[in-house]
Amino acid sequence: MSTSEYQVSGMSCGHCEVAIREEVSRVPGVDGLDISAQTGKLVVRGGAPVDDAAILAAVDEAGYQAVRA
Repeated sequence: MSTSEYQVSGMSCGHCEVAIREEVSRVPGVDGLDISAQTGKLVVRGGAPVDDAAILAAVDEAGYQAVRA
């Protein structure tokens, strides 16, 4: 299992978490994720390494910015 960690800016509540979760979970290869508005941390799990660009684009689509941590 592969794990990737990202720092997301602009999250402030549970609604933010849900919006990002919905977009990132659609990325091929994502098996699970943990996200916290409190820490700004997004952890993505997959059976193989997940494409960073696809994760960053999904976070952007949800209306937030992220960088690989």
